[in-house]
Formats: sequence, C-alpha cells, structure tokens
Amino acid sequence: MPHTPYPDSYYAASANAAPIREHLNEAVETDVCVIGAGYTGLSTALFLLEQGYRVVVLEAARVGFGASGRNGGQIVNSYSRDIDTVERSAGPDAAQLIGAMAFEGGRIIRERVARYGIDCDLKNGGVFAAFNARQMHHLEAQKALWERYGYDQLELLDRSGIRNVVACERYCGGMLDHGGGHIHPLNLALGEAAAVESLGGSIYEQSPATRIDRGQSPCVHTAHGRVSAKFVVVAGNAYLGGLVPELAAKSMPCGTQVIATEPLGDELAASLLPQDYCVEDCNYLLDYFRLSADKRLIYGGGVVYGARDPADIDSIIRAKMLKTFPQLHGIRTEFAWTGNFLLTLSRLPQVGRIGDNIYYSQGCSGHGVTYTHLAGKILAEALRGQAERFDAFAGLPHYPFPGGQRFSAPLSALGALYYSLRDRLGF
Repeated sequence: MPHTPYPDSYYAASANAAPIREHLNEAVETDVCVIGAGYTGLSTALFLLEQGYRVVVLEAARVGFGASGRNGGQIVNSYSRDIDTVERSAGPDAAQLIGAMAFEGGRIIRERVARYGIDCDLKNGGVFAAFNARQMHHLEAQKALWERYGYDQLELLDRSGIRNVVACERYCGGMLDHGGGHIHPLNLALGEAAAVESLGGSIYEQSPATRIDRGQSPCVHTAHGRVSAKFVVVAGNAYLGGLVPELAAKSMPCGTQVIATEPLGDELAASLLPQDYCVEDCNYLLDYFRLSADKRLIYGGGVVYGARDPADIDSIIRAKMLKTFPQLHGIRTEFAWTGNFLLTLSRLPQVGRIGDNIYYSQGCSGHGVTYTHLAGKILAEALRGQAERFDAFAGLPHYPFPGGQRFSAPLSALGALYYSLRDRLGF
C-alpha cells in the first residue's frame, strides 16, 4: 500500500501527536462522503456531524497534508478579492450575502478551538503593511468597505504606529485587524480531525478517490474500497488532480514557499514583532510572516504558477526575509517547504453542485484559512436544504484561464510581473 508522508516542514516537525489512520479497504455506506481532509472537508464534516449526519472522509495522504497543513498560518478576513469586487461582479443582493459572510470564517475557527479544546497556538491580531501612499489609500478604502458591512475591528497605523508592531523601516503605515490572528495550521487540522472522530465520523488516510460514480446514489471508489453515499462533497482543492475534470478546467494549482528560522529567543523575537501579530504586506505578490510558539520567524512569499517546486526555496525566501529584517543575518534557516493552493481567474472561490448530490468548494486563491471554514458551513447548510448562502457563492461568474492548460501558467506569470512592477514603482 503506497504511503504518502507529510512534507518536511516546521509544522510536520512540531505537530501534535495524531493517530495513523487506516486506509479504506472495504465497502461502506454513509450519508455524506467528503473527499479531502483539509480545512474545507473537515469543516464540512464537523458541521454535518453536529446536525446528526453520518460522514466518511477520504484523504489521499494524511490529514492536513495539502495547503491546510503548510500555509502561513494567518487568519485573514474576507477573500482573495475583496467585497467590492463581489459587488461589481455579482450585484447588490449576492454581494450583501457574501459580504456579510466575509468575517465569519475567523469566528468559526475560534469557536472550534474553544469548543473542542484544539491546541494550535492561537494568537490574535493581524497587520496589513503598506510600502507607499497608494497602498495606504487602499487600506483606508478597505477599512471603510469592511465597516460598511458591519466589521469594526480595524485600526489604521501611521509610520510610527507600524514601527510599534513591526521592527522594519520598509513600511510607511498599515492597518491592524484585531479580529485577525495566527495559528499552527497543521495542529488546527489535526484537532478538527479529532473532533470529527469524537462525533462518530470516520476518516480514512492514504485513500485517494479514483473515481466517482454519479447518479441518484453516488459512489466514491478508492484503490481498495468504495463509499456509497447520499451526497458527495469534493474538497480536494489544489490536490484534487483530474478526479472531476470540469473542476480542473477553470482553476490552476500554484505553489508558494515558506521558511522557518532557528528559534530566535524571547528578546530577539520580541524586538521583531513586539505584539506577536502576524503580518502581510500589500504587494500583489505579497510576503507574509509571523512568530511561531517557540519564537521562530516563519516567513513566506512568492507564487509559482503551475505549482512547480523551486530548486532552492531557502535562497528565494531568505532574501525576502533579510530585506525586511536585516538584523537576522547569521540566523540559520532550519526548515524550508512549499505547498500548493488553487487559483481561479477571478481570485474568488468556486462553489457549486454537480447534478443533485455532488457539492464542491475550491479555489481559495491563497486566502483559504478563514474561507474554508466558512465553506464547510455553507456546504452543510446546502445539503440540509438551506441553500441561500451557498447559491450566492455558486452564482459568482467563473471563466477559464486564457491560453488553456498549456499557456495559463506563463500568461498568469506575465500578468503578475506587470503588477509587481507597479508595486515597485509605487503606482
């Protein structure tokens, strides 16, 4: 039986103890079969189990193997494209619903952590850091936009204010989201998986779905078993492969890279990020960083379109880190890893239904920690017949990438280069 281990990341090295779960080797029946044990799948399973459904989760590797266990660990509100984009593309009614949900994912995470006693190093506070006046104007507009949808946790930071939370000379200001925060992402996934099992759900690892028999009674097959269900939830995102061809046609896996330093010690760590907030900058291809519980700096950034792994992650990301914190020259990098997220052309999530009983959510576009937890809730609502919020997302327009599968990655990279040049030039 093939065994896919976790990648060699800081998160895997510091993960809480978790069971090695069996692969599926029999035929089982359930109400809902969820494909993927990342945040989307685990969140969906939890909400359904809490409503009394029987749930089986199939995972191709290990719980949280994909983006859920490798990301920057930042709780960032809203979506990869903000609510004003939704207003332009979906109209006022759908925008009102989607905008009202933009701050729900972070609340769901905190509720899950509290309810199920999940040990994932949860810290509050996230900062958006601006390099120039144009980016500060954007943050001012973003604050007004979010407040229009009832969110009141934002605080603008001037040059002095940003210095108090980030020991860096690069930023002219920023915005603090008191409702943001950061977590150990793999431990969050492992804790949610334990919660699923505590409610009677079943999780099978090393059990990639090989095909879905569609129809009135769908059946999901693996190499050694099958799951017959009333409903199927497809939650594989960038690691789904070609299982559902129509979902692959309008999305593109992309890679991002992360490093973790050696432990810095309390004094040096506090001198970099005195309030222990997480930070992301306002560039199109942004950098993001935070402190771990054991006082390492976790620093990520960059996008590889098409999800190819760079030859030397450390050299790419370390250079970015030292531009932000030159005082870390001489500090060793102890971990360097990459992971894939699923990009859509609109940068908004793709949500929908195939036939009457196969549901999906995908394409968080690098902004998935909070959205995936919301997605689980709206998918569960839809399965229970309460589809208003699901339909608001499902109605968003989505298009294939220009150039098809062959040219979508290089054309996207060219577009990113244009926006990166704009960022560098300050306009």
